[in-house]
Amino acid sequence: MPSDIEIAQAARMLPIGEVAAGIGLLEDDIEYYGKYKAKISLDVWPRLEKKPSGKLVLVTAITPTPAGEGKTTTTIGLGQALNYIGKKAIIALREPSLGPSFGIKGGAAGGGYAQVVPMDDINLHFTGDIHAVSAAHNLLAAILDNHLHFDNSLNIDPRQVVWRRVMDVNERALRNIIIGLGGKMGGVPRESGFDISVASEIMASLCLASDLMDFKNRCRRMVVAYTRQGEPVTAGDLKVDGSMALLMKDAIKPNLVQTLENTPAFIHGGPFANIAHGANSLIATRMGHKLADYMITEAGFGADLGAEKFFDIVCRYSGFKPDASVLVATIRALKHHGGVPKENLSKPNMEALNSGLANLEKQLENLTKFGLPVVVALNEFPGDTQAEIDMVKNRCMELGADIALSRVWAEGGAGGVELAEKVVKACNKGNEFRYLYQLEEPIKQKIEKVCVEIYGADGVDYSSEAIRNIEKYEKMGYGELPVCIAKTQNSLSDDPLKRGRPRDYRVSIREVRLSAGAGFLVPLAGNIMTMPGLGRHPAAESIDILPDGQIIGLF
Repeated sequence: MPSDIEIAQAARMLPIGEVAAGIGLLEDDIEYYGKYKAKISLDVWPRLEKKPSGKLVLVTAITPTPAGEGKTTTTIGLGQALNYIGKKAIIALREPSLGPSFGIKGGAAGGGYAQVVPMDDINLHFTGDIHAVSAAHNLLAAILDNHLHFDNSLNIDPRQVVWRRVMDVNERALRNIIIGLGGKMGGVPRESGFDISVASEIMASLCLASDLMDFKNRCRRMVVAYTRQGEPVTAGDLKVDGSMALLMKDAIKPNLVQTLENTPAFIHGGPFANIAHGANSLIATRMGHKLADYMITEAGFGADLGAEKFFDIVCRYSGFKPDASVLVATIRALKHHGGVPKENLSKPNMEALNSGLANLEKQLENLTKFGLPVVVALNEFPGDTQAEIDMVKNRCMELGADIALSRVWAEGGAGGVELAEKVVKACNKGNEFRYLYQLEEPIKQKIEKVCVEIYGADGVDYSSEAIRNIEKYEKMGYGELPVCIAKTQNSLSDDPLKRGRPRDYRVSIREVRLSAGAGFLVPLAGNIMTMPGLGRHPAAESIDILPDGQIIGLF
């Protein structure tokens, strides 16, 4: 079978204007970025707002492993499959970050015959949205340090500046830095650091804003530092919220592309789910919800992270009420959760598979806590045996969950017909969608509900700094914000080495950060980093461009 990039480069794409017309958009609604990419004007929304909404389906997964689960591939393949059986479906995904694309994880455009295209553009600079996020974020940082350099009329304490800088590259060497060196004209020396751009509060606010003015108001509320008396200083106090919004005037418009089978796809925004809330923009999902019979979106990483945050944060702010969820798993990943090393996953191992199914069981429990019907999508690999498939099917039946084999990677939409039909059936069941916690609950109680009920912990331990943070935010009036826990994606626990379904452990919260503009609190669990590092042999070593312009090594 050809590689992902070879399949993508051989795709027969429709002009993006035709894709837009197919979902009811007009020529004046789109702004072309070449032949196969476009941005959608926000002026479309008043025309769509009163239309009936389609069904909303969230795709999530078991806890990720090096073996791969294929969540994005399933999301794309499900959208193709729904159109294959005669339904009108649109998919919505996050924009890939250059950090993972050139690091270890790779891109985020699907795989095999379930990809969004043009894949190379999407995994690279795309329409420049993430660069705009970086520019707006770093403009605020520059204005803040400029204020310190001159009269510091706001009486900012340089030791209490909480706004760091960002870049869209994995770079561990910049996690902690000292700036302002070079004498009097070099600024005020202080400690700082870099986060990856997709962890920026600008990105989170982009994806939760309803329009450009809402985004500007979110910028205005962003807390960047504290005075010597402990009072918060915002971007609005620095009079830079308007300039930040101006830099984002195009980035806030959703991007429209297509799949290999010409299914329309919105790709917009890209907050990490292990650090931020892990969902594409509210604006894109809202548009697709009105333009399609089935709006298929995904949340980053496992259901303990992306799905919980989608339900408790995105749905709460948007008013979305999902109709069903899809939980993606592979036999290879389940065996890895059962203790099998990556190099041995192709060998049958019923004992390890049985053990690893505990992770799927827990993630199913997590989804049902929100009152939604769930369909398990089992991505089939060539080495899977019938006995292994039967074991997973039987366990799902025992747990009361429907399950479908998915072959979208190898067969495209045709390989997802069973999954599509079961998703349609699940959407028609009705549900009792609910949040995990109420906003008026104390901050600690919200954190503990997520850690105990979703992660499976016995309880939560707080550092003295985290306790001080919580007390400060409650005193400042931020106690009723939702919580967006930053935690490793590699385990249900806060220890990335604990596979399967960890038990008898407690979650450690070392710090709680405030994202007043985005509208949530960020408790940092365990040793989670907001700036990833590169591996010993990053993907960048294998990516190249040939004299004829052909790109190789990108996936």
